[in-house]
Amino acid sequence: MPRRKIRVTGAPEAPLRAALAALRAELGVAEDFPPEVRAEAERTAKTPALPSYDVTDLPFFTLDPPASTDLDQATHLSRQGTGYRVRYAIADVAAFVAPGRALDAEAHRRVNTLYFPDEKIPLHPTVLSEGAASLLPDQVRPSVLWTIDLDADGRTVAVDVRRALVRSRAKLDYASVQKHIDTGTAEEPIALLKEIGEARERQEAERGGISLNVPEQEITEQDHTYVLGYRTPLPADGWNAQLSLLTGMAAADLMLAHGTGVLRTLPAALDDGGAPARANSRVGEVARLRRTATALRIDWPHHVSYAALIRSLDPGDPRHAAFLQECTTLLRGAGYTVFRDGVLPATTTHAAVAAPYTHCTAPLRRLADRYAAEICLAAVAGQAPPDWVLAALDALPRQMAEGSRIAGTVERECVDIVEAALLKDRIGDVFDGCVVAVDEHRPTVGTVQLISPAVIGRVEGDPLPLGERLRVRLTRADPGTSKILFTVA
Repeated sequence: MPRRKIRVTGAPEAPLRAALAALRAELGVAEDFPPEVRAEAERTAKTPALPSYDVTDLPFFTLDPPASTDLDQATHLSRQGTGYRVRYAIADVAAFVAPGRALDAEAHRRVNTLYFPDEKIPLHPTVLSEGAASLLPDQVRPSVLWTIDLDADGRTVAVDVRRALVRSRAKLDYASVQKHIDTGTAEEPIALLKEIGEARERQEAERGGISLNVPEQEITEQDHTYVLGYRTPLPADGWNAQLSLLTGMAAADLMLAHGTGVLRTLPAALDDGGAPARANSRVGEVARLRRTATALRIDWPHHVSYAALIRSLDPGDPRHAAFLQECTTLLRGAGYTVFRDGVLPATTTHAAVAAPYTHCTAPLRRLADRYAAEICLAAVAGQAPPDWVLAALDALPRQMAEGSRIAGTVERECVDIVEAALLKDRIGDVFDGCVVAVDEHRPTVGTVQLISPAVIGRVEGDPLPLGERLRVRLTRADPGTSKILFTVA
């Protein structure tokens, strides 16, 4: 599922990048790995555990942003009778990381790759995550290979998963793939990405699932000021995401049938009519989203469901792009649910996926995926999961929750810093906006969504008209303090 995406360019000494570096220091984010972890990674990069099953004859490809080198997934698509065969190779991190050793302990400490607007802090040393374990082109790599057969409508009819050696033939990016598909020059394994992706999107709509096609915010420095823009996702972004969702759903089904597993779960925030589910604590976020839609002049009639609204939006429209960014707040209630010995949990579904789902396709960047892969391999083999998996399973939700908390803090603080940089030269200016939230304990303090530029900040005033448009004056914006402040004009 998507996270809020912000990208910043510029010299390291520029005020914005300096503020981001200070944030990393303040949060105690460890950019370097301990010497013993680096040494183990160097050794194991040369001597991974390799499987005997070999499919290096198949022309797999990877599809990622152009600068990416931590390549978790490689794909091969083909026709299978009247349907399709999806081969989805996932980097086999367990081939490099031995349980209980220094590298494993450090991964449990870090939990996730952390994304800052100007750089990332990796889960594993780059000698693995961007080298020996990454599915780079023209390199033989160990993988966890998913083979998923679909019928003509894109429904899953058969699933297999096993360890395999693979070799990617090409490192592709979204723009070039989209161009080849649109012009009819793509070879069949790539051309099928559209056919299968669209079929899976129809399946998603039928079951009531929601994919957030979240634009990437880009902050660039021009003439000593910062400018906000958005990179509009291409259809190919969404088609590729459907393959990851397909695999995560297949993995969840395998684990539920096996009786042991770790699911990614999210309670519903909306009922079928698009109204808040009254018993859910996340209702406030839905109400806030409705006020954000009002602020951004997006029409959201009460009879229109959240899913229908999302599908009607154009990520290329800056107002819609800003709204889609805020929609990621509904994913913050997601968590990891562990079960074992055939005792299934009360909640097994992810509301946005509208089906059981798990994280298993990004083990270079997320700890839980390594464990999900091992459980699925054991399920297909008719065996119990490895002892090291079972021993770590119960603690995994707590560790992932802490990792998610840190990642959430990074995201929120980065947004504050970036928005402060964007507005730093506009102190005293008046903007049109809408109050989208008011502090229940301090009714003179709230949150305002500006119409243009589409940023959110703290507002103070008496009274604060919740959900109504108003004019506000910017009184503070300093990337060094990472906060902006408005008062009612």
